[in-house]
Amino acid sequence: MDNLAVLVSGRGSNLRALHEATKDGRLEANIALVVSNNAKAPALKYCSEEGIPCIVLKTKDFIEKNAYFKTIGDEIERFNVNLIVLAGFMLLVPQSFIMRFKYRILNIHPSILPSFPGLEAQRQALEYGVKISGCTVFFVDEGCDTGPIIVQKFVQVNEDDTIDILSDRILTQEHDSLWQAVKIILDGKYKIEGRRVKILEDK
Repeated sequence: MDNLAVLVSGRGSNLRALHEATKDGRLEANIALVVSNNAKAPALKYCSEEGIPCIVLKTKDFIEKNAYFKTIGDEIERFNVNLIVLAGFMLLVPQSFIMRFKYRILNIHPSILPSFPGLEAQRQALEYGVKISGCTVFFVDEGCDTGPIIVQKFVQVNEDDTIDILSDRILTQEHDSLWQAVKIILDGKYKIEGRRVKILEDK
């Protein structure tokens, strides 16, 4: 069974959704390690309750960013991880880490990329006045939310939506999108051609 490492900074709702998919058989994988940069992240409580191995690594304990991510990478390799998932991990990943695990790092973003990258994507969407929003799961590359796209799901933007209401609607789609994208990659049912991730159909 393939091992996953999940990097988190906050409440861990996508971690929970991913773990539930492994428990009910939708996803044949094991969350072998959770890494957080935040010792107070609610996600860590969930890990403790579910018996998921987790470690906290604070950036302030390291001289520079590459050393911090080298330590994360060493821990990931120690747990024989096949795929890394960024699930609300609020740090930009450096090029050294990306190259070490090229095409083995997934991220999820609450917009239909390439629209509204970066922080506060839901606020950006509402301020721009779009009628459709959603979420995107993609391979991490050196840019900010610019990697090849694996899965996208869409939600309607209503006239009376607030940032919180829209965020909750998108989050429901995130929970499905993430495990589905992980399954595609772990099953090897894809091919990367330039920027495009082609999903291969079952024969």
